[in-house]
Amino acid sequence: MTEQTTKLHCDPAKKHDFLIVFDVTDGNPNGDPDAGNLPRTDPETMEGLVTDVALKRKVRNFVGIAAEDQTEPGRFKIFVEHHGVLNDQIRRAYVEHEELEAGQHSEKEVSDAQIVEKLREIEPRFPGAFRFTDVDAQSDEQPKLAYSGEFSDTEFKAVLDDLSDILDPKTKKLLNSLKTESDKAGKPKKSRDDIGKARGWMCENFYDIRMFGAVMSTGLNAGQVRGPLQLTFSRSVDPIIPQDLAITRMAVTDERDRDKLQTIGRKTLIPYGLYVGKGFYSPHLAKQTGVTSEDLELFWDALVYMWDIDRSASRGMMSPRGIYVFTHEKKYGNAPVHELFERVSVALKEEKSPRRFSDYEVTVDDGSLPEGVTLTRLIG
Repeated sequence: MTEQTTKLHCDPAKKHDFLIVFDVTDGNPNGDPDAGNLPRTDPETMEGLVTDVALKRKVRNFVGIAAEDQTEPGRFKIFVEHHGVLNDQIRRAYVEHEELEAGQHSEKEVSDAQIVEKLREIEPRFPGAFRFTDVDAQSDEQPKLAYSGEFSDTEFKAVLDDLSDILDPKTKKLLNSLKTESDKAGKPKKSRDDIGKARGWMCENFYDIRMFGAVMSTGLNAGQVRGPLQLTFSRSVDPIIPQDLAITRMAVTDERDRDKLQTIGRKTLIPYGLYVGKGFYSPHLAKQTGVTSEDLELFWDALVYMWDIDRSASRGMMSPRGIYVFTHEKKYGNAPVHELFERVSVALKEEKSPRRFSDYEVTVDDGSLPEGVTLTRLIG
């Protein structure tokens, strides 16, 4: 692979289509919640499936670790975090962007010790629109509760309903008074220009929005982004046989089960499966989201190394076996994508149940590529 070719597949102004070949041994590459977490399959062919979402999760996890090694780590935040709250992420665009306001800010000092104690109890459940500033007993200052002013009447009522099991009348009155003060000050107008600025800020700061896109109109409106990088479901080359195995645990969960001595659990897996997935990169959409060559290079690194930071007993041994990138000179492509993908074929060497990658033969027809198309082999 020449230096010129290496740089070519990281050019954000060019169209890239790619194939990824990966395998799993004695593990579950992607559980199906509709089937008791058994490995996903096509019920007609029994070929295995791995969703695009599962692969994107691995990419996001890798980028979260690799971000600190990039030239501008702040550009590599992850929007869809594990157990994250998307509306809190969208709120950051309005809070941290110098030209945007989430709403009319209101704030009150809290001198009532009973309310202060209740606020300390409630604080972990407060949405990001509220900020409780506590003080220690020796401080001359008073605790404060601030509200950003961003919620509509319906959204504010939903917040109160969500806290109804813990909210007392005096604290509820305080929250309502903050809302009233904010409303009297008037709501900032959320123009199309503001939404565009928020959208731009999110693209600038969140890697997965720049690459995969996102819907960001679920709270404070930051618009929608159509991502330039899309993945298909990955499909196994041959049928797989999901297995549901019983396992024993010598410890018990509850004291009343002590006499059982052991309990039974389940493990789901496939002995072996070789999968092929497809991906597409659009330079037209990338220009809109601000993708850089550093972003693309990080994505290719993720496809190679993300498996090594995602190890678990349930996934068995998952490994990348081939990554083939077809780069086009023209922004709309120099050849139909399906014809390029057909140049990579994967087949069993002999008729038997495959149990390792060496049971397959991968053939790549890289001769006489269409004019303007370059093939880069990252693996394989």
